[in-house]
Amino acid sequence: MTPNPHANPIPNILTGLRLVAGVIMFLILAGAAPQGIPFMSEYLSPDDQFRFGRTAFVIFMVAASTDWVDGFLARRWHSTTRWGAILDPIADKVLITGAILGVLAWGALPQIAIPCGLILFREFAVSALRETVAGKVKLPVTLLAKWKTVLQMVALGALQLVLLWDGFGLPLEWQPHFQTFAYVLIWIAAIVTVWTGWQYFAKAQQKMSQI
Repeated sequence: MTPNPHANPIPNILTGLRLVAGVIMFLILAGAAPQGIPFMSEYLSPDDQFRFGRTAFVIFMVAASTDWVDGFLARRWHSTTRWGAILDPIADKVLITGAILGVLAWGALPQIAIPCGLILFREFAVSALRETVAGKVKLPVTLLAKWKTVLQMVALGALQLVLLWDGFGLPLEWQPHFQTFAYVLIWIAAIVTVWTGWQYFAKAQQKMSQI
């Protein structure tokens, strides 16, 4: 990639904000959990917990939307940079990891531990793989890998909504159905995530054998 000295900084700014938002969202969501920050959670009423949770949910949804926007603007304005290419996947992983840990901190949805664990294991494994083969082989992001990030964000947003259902004042009779929908989404996201991880490892093995 040839550096563009006249690149518009807005796409990289959005990417950086998404990274920061992932950390802030995690701190708010995990801190508002019933057994969150020691000595703080016992002073939070259920209304306070839902208020913090709703704030974290809004931050997550806004940050997740920038994943498409910054890439679109970078291509449209011909402002693609090396720094942006490096920062973008890091911001995505911070946002996804923060959301998973924040949701698990509430401890109300033990059924999601396995798919969430699979997602985390894959993300860390692929990151380690990329670092190991850096400078030896190129592992471009596949279209399916881009869609798995979208699936992860939609599924995690749905899980946050399940946790905060009462706080949003949504009809209680809809909650069981939406919860099942969220469980199905996170399992689909986990399966696609693991599959794309296997594709990266297979591709890396193939290219390394040719060196």
